Amino acid sequence: MAKPNVINREDLLRSAKECLVTRGIEKFTLRAVAEIAEVTQGTVYYHFRTKEQLLLDVVQDICKTSWNELSERNEFIIKQALESAKSRCSYNSFFHKLLFTLIASSFTNVKIRDQLGDILFKENQALSEKLEKLWSKSPIDGVSIDTWGVLFNAIVDGIALQALLNKDFPVEKTYTELEQLVNGLSNLLDKEEK
Repeated sequence: MAKPNVINREDLLRSAKECLVTRGIEKFTLRAVAEIAEVTQGTVYYHFRTKEQLLLDVVQDICKTSWNELSERNEFIIKQALESAKSRCSYNSFFHKLLFTLIASSFTNVKIRDQLGDILFKENQALSEKLEKLWSKSPIDGVSIDTWGVLFNAIVDGIALQALLNKDFPVEKTYTELEQLVNGLSNLLDKEEK
């Protein structure tokens, strides 16, 4: 039986995410989201109007959530940033299953592709700004801090993809060595500045 129509957007977004992960993009409908949320389809339609709008809001919500914790800190601490990324990295990662499902759907949906592109751009920019606080300049001549932001974002997403596809992927070891890589780059700068 459907719940009374007293449900907020955040609860519907949570149900939409669950629907995407459990049923896949092919079976993702406003009706399916309503079933998971235990509300009427009209309630979902009232908040989102179209499946596309709901997908776009899901994309925006997951990416905003993933960067809020990092952006709220005044001091950029690599270990904490990597721990945060690692905590979402596993064979059964709901977050990354959802993200990669949306990425796959973006190949045939220009609006989702554009929004994901904007979100990635903002993530790269935010990461570059954090790196500028950590490093006075790029640790390697010819590689800008903006490029380091893009590279680290791609590395984290690539590790997540590998963990999703390989149950035995060495997440702990990989993140430990990624932290060593970042610390090694920082040490290059420290030596150069002395």
